[in-house]
Amino acid sequence: MSGTGATIHDRGYRPYDGPRRGVPGAMRSLIGHSVRQALGIRRSIWAKVPPVALIALTYLPALAFIGFAAFIPDTTITESLIPAYSEYYTYIGVLVLLFVAIVGPEVLSPDQRNGMLGMYLASPLNRDTYLIAKAAAVFGILSVVTLGPPLLQLIALSLLEQGPGGVVDFTTTLAQITASAVVVAVLFTALSLAVAAFTDRRIVATAAVILVLLILAAVTEVLILQADATPWLGVLDASEVPFDVVDLIWDVPRLRDDLPAAGAILGYVGWTVACFAVLRWRYARLAVSK
Repeated sequence: MSGTGATIHDRGYRPYDGPRRGVPGAMRSLIGHSVRQALGIRRSIWAKVPPVALIALTYLPALAFIGFAAFIPDTTITESLIPAYSEYYTYIGVLVLLFVAIVGPEVLSPDQRNGMLGMYLASPLNRDTYLIAKAAAVFGILSVVTLGPPLLQLIALSLLEQGPGGVVDFTTTLAQITASAVVVAVLFTALSLAVAAFTDRRIVATAAVILVLLILAAVTEVLILQADATPWLGVLDASEVPFDVVDLIWDVPRLRDDLPAAGAILGYVGWTVACFAVLRWRYARLAVSK
């Protein structure tokens, strides 16, 4: 175009000839983005502080126990100071619950608020694969605090020759630690996402997760301890049910020994299935503009 100094290049449209990763590639990308989002990666320092601080706090007991084993040579003393692996969640249970209340809403709620959900559903993803990717991201993040600390303790104590004796005992302990971590992470993944699915505000969702857990715990305690109801109602306390199953995995006396083992298992399965069903139901009916 003369007189304007502008030049128009007619290059036409060119088809994309790069790799096409399809649904699996889209899910991997969404999982990676969700993990970074929940941990505050590439965001302000204030977005990083809560998750990083909670993660660090869950590792402190393991580091303390490792320190005892390293600096106190008398194994009789260290055995009395270092609790069994089955007891580790008694030290970090509250921190895990707080972490759950942060991670689920951080991963799920913003997509409703900023319109990204519609963009994701315009990609190879549908509602089911979107939710599977989100659940995988939350599960992976929660595994950092449910699996990492006891696994670190197991490896460090074994190197200090104060861990399980022999390959069989080590493998058995490792399997129990892994199973316990998975049990806790799966239920809390389902619960946090189910609650977060009903609001596009992270703070509201976080408060709702905490409130739901507190209400369930309070109602259960009132019904069983105050109203003398059947101990089977202990299955209503979603904050304790996974830890009941953890005690069953380790075959140790349970804190809630009045709840039958069958009740703990049925309660765990029931809560997990119900939460994932609510999550799927909510997103099947959620209006999305693409």
